[in-house]
Amino acid sequence: TAAPDGSSEWITSQEARSDVHALRARCDSVMVGAGTVRSDDPSLTTRFVSGSDPQRIVLGKAPAGARAHPCWEVEGDLVDVLLELGGRGVVDLLVEGGATVAAAFHEQGLVNEYVFYLAPALMGGEDGHPVFVGPGSATMADLWRGGLRDVRKIGSDLRVEFRPLEGD
Repeated sequence: TAAPDGSSEWITSQEARSDVHALRARCDSVMVGAGTVRSDDPSLTTRFVSGSDPQRIVLGKAPAGARAHPCWEVEGDLVDVLLELGGRGVVDLLVEGGATVAAAFHEQGLVNEYVFYLAPALMGGEDGHPVFVGPGSATMADLWRGGLRDVRKIGSDLRVEFRPLEGD
């Protein structure tokens, strides 16, 4: 998430950010959308912990000079993209977003584990940037529910892990 002006540094604690980097270090690759590269210019490297950097993947075209370079740029249907990445040897893909990419993977049922970090901070307002964009659930009966896997305190924050329920 982010404030209406796009700023998001730093919502979570240093300990939570270090945990994210440890997660990156355990994955083959990390993916963001081209919009995230344009707005945030993330380096997508492993910092704060020892470990190797994941292969950086941008869904779409990364602007020249972006910190995500060198990266693989992929486009098209997400299932085809995943097949292409599998052909390149990718086994563990960490999709960091942004909201459009995260929503696309979620809506197509292509996520096998969700990891969220919750800070004891409230932003409010109607103009902020959500975790997912798109239509969402129209009714409570349509609400997507996952199975809670783990909750732990990291610094002043919570790390929450859940998975899709069987049949989703």
